[in-house]
Amino acid sequence: MSTYTLPELPYDYAALEPVISGEIIELHHDKHHAAYVKGANDTLDQLAEAREKDAWGSINGLEKNLAFHLSGHILHSIYWRNMTGDGGGAPLDKDGTGELADAIAEHFGGFARFKAQLSKAAATTQGSGWGVLAFEPLSGRLIVEQVYDHQGNVGQGSVPLLVFDAWEHAFYLQYRNQKVDFVEAMWRVVNWPDVNARYLAAKSKVGGLLVP
Repeated sequence: MSTYTLPELPYDYAALEPVISGEIIELHHDKHHAAYVKGANDTLDQLAEAREKDAWGSINGLEKNLAFHLSGHILHSIYWRNMTGDGGGAPLDKDGTGELADAIAEHFGGFARFKAQLSKAAATTQGSGWGVLAFEPLSGRLIVEQVYDHQGNVGQGSVPLLVFDAWEHAFYLQYRNQKVDFVEAMWRVVNWPDVNARYLAAKSKVGGLLVP
C-alpha cells in the first residue's frame, strides 16, 4: 500500500482562470504532482529493500531522491490550497481579521515590502524552484525562502505557509518566458484564509522543535 497519495484539487481545473489556465492546472496536478507522489513511494520501497538486504550501495542517491520527490509532493499539496478563484486582496482570514497581517507588518515592515521580497524570490529563482513564505520556529518570525528545485536552500524546521511555484511547468504554456508576469498575477488568487490557518497552526506547535 502506498504511503503517499495524490490529493484531490479543491476546485475545478478552470477555477483559477484567467490567472492560471485549466490546461496548466490539469497537467500540473495530474502529471507533475502525480510523478512526485510516485517517486516518493517508489523510493520508500527501494529503501525498504535496501534495509532487508543490508545493501547500501545506492543510499546517497535514494536519500536524495526521497528528499526531492517528497518535498515536491509537500509543496504542491500546499500550493493547491494556497489558491482560490476568489482570492487576492489583503492577508486576512475569512472573518476579515488575522494575526498573519500583523506578523507580516512586524517582520517585513508592511505588506508592500513583503510582497516585493516574495515576488523577487520567486521570479529570480535560477532554473527550477519556489518562492516561499515560511514560519521559522526558533525565532517565531516569518521569513521568505528561495527554494531551489523542491528542497534546497531552506532553513531546517521552517514551515511553508504560502508557496509560489516558479518551475516552468507551472506557467510556461500560458506566460511563456515571462515568469515575472506569472508571479505578479499569482497574487490575485492567493487564498489568505488558508495561509492564515497555516500560520496559526505553525505557531501553536512551536514548542515541539526543541525538547528541553
